[in-house]
Amino acid sequence: MPFIKIEITRESVTKEQKQILIKGVTDLITETLNKDPHLTHVVIQEVDLDNWGYAGEQGSVIRERALQSIEK
Repeated sequence: MPFIKIEITRESVTKEQKQILIKGVTDLITETLNKDPHLTHVVIQEVDLDNWGYAGEQGSVIRERALQSIEK
């Protein structure tokens, strides 16, 4: 029974986009590993930008800096 966990940042991902991810991943597992789609579980976990980081900085700080550089 495949269990796939997708982690994304919580920022305006729509219900429709999540459905596309779930369907796409299920189809990929079915086609690639020959697994029954009725036994394939997909979980999407959204992570706040303040709850992850890279190179010692919070994601929210990194994102804000990136947005400011685009505005200039």
